[in-house]
Amino acid sequence: MLQIRSLSKRYGSTVAVDDLSFEVKPGRVTGFLGPNGAGKSTTMRMLLGLDRPTAGEALVNGRHYAELRRPIHEVGALLDANAVHPGRNAYDHLSWQAASNHIDRRRVVTCIEQVGLAGVARKPVGEFSLGMKQWLGIAGALLGDPGVLMFDEPVNGLDPEGVRWIRELLKGFANEGRTVLLSSHLMSEMAQTADDLVILGRGRLVAETTVQDLADRFVQGVFVRSPRPGELAQLLRSAGYEVDDGDSLVRGATAEEVGDLAAGQGIPIHQLVTRSASLEDAYLELTADSVEYRAGGPSDD
Repeated sequence: MLQIRSLSKRYGSTVAVDDLSFEVKPGRVTGFLGPNGAGKSTTMRMLLGLDRPTAGEALVNGRHYAELRRPIHEVGALLDANAVHPGRNAYDHLSWQAASNHIDRRRVVTCIEQVGLAGVARKPVGEFSLGMKQWLGIAGALLGDPGVLMFDEPVNGLDPEGVRWIRELLKGFANEGRTVLLSSHLMSEMAQTADDLVILGRGRLVAETTVQDLADRFVQGVFVRSPRPGELAQLLRSAGYEVDDGDSLVRGATAEEVGDLAAGQGIPIHQLVTRSASLEDAYLELTADSVEYRAGGPSDD
């Protein structure tokens, strides 16, 4: 489990994280979302002991990272795929990590094979593509077979097959009861991978929710199709609902309410579907006031 308690981080007059509290629970993939500069990477760095909090606590399994006796066995992380010496090859890079943490080199071979780098294990990392560096970073995160995994944009540079592999890997770890924190800007991928969401804006918590609950909060209406659309629209409007004739969208009503009204008047229904905003739509609406820079220049904020 990961616990953030009243966490703050200031760099001079700049507040990167501001009195932040949330939990990342075992057995779930938790998506970590927010605009650029929201404080996601800083929070993850404090969890890993790379940055010291100005106030509050960032705990891994109830302890500070520096207090973990065998940290690589408890938490595996990939924050920056480029943070590897370019002259070192993949096998030596992981072997160094393994030796410093008393891990058998057979585990190095296993992790290299698991991420598909066996054919380039002796090649200098400086010659790797971004996707290959991502795979190496993922192998390093898996090296200690940890119960907690943290990834910052792990699918950057990966092809669709690789993206799917990562998705299934993370979901599989969650199904094993491990704790998974995933930071990404790819809303479509987050919608398919995450169970829970933690959304930041300007260093503060904007929302702590599930993917399903967030979608339910931004229901756009009910799409209905009938061979008697005019009669149905009049009925719905008389009941106080807003009806968009353009696409037969009913706002303010549930699918059950629309169906019951139609049935009560003997109006046949051929299609009745609740239409929700996409995760991307919901995210953009929640963080609209937290974006400091937009395409074309700074926001009016």
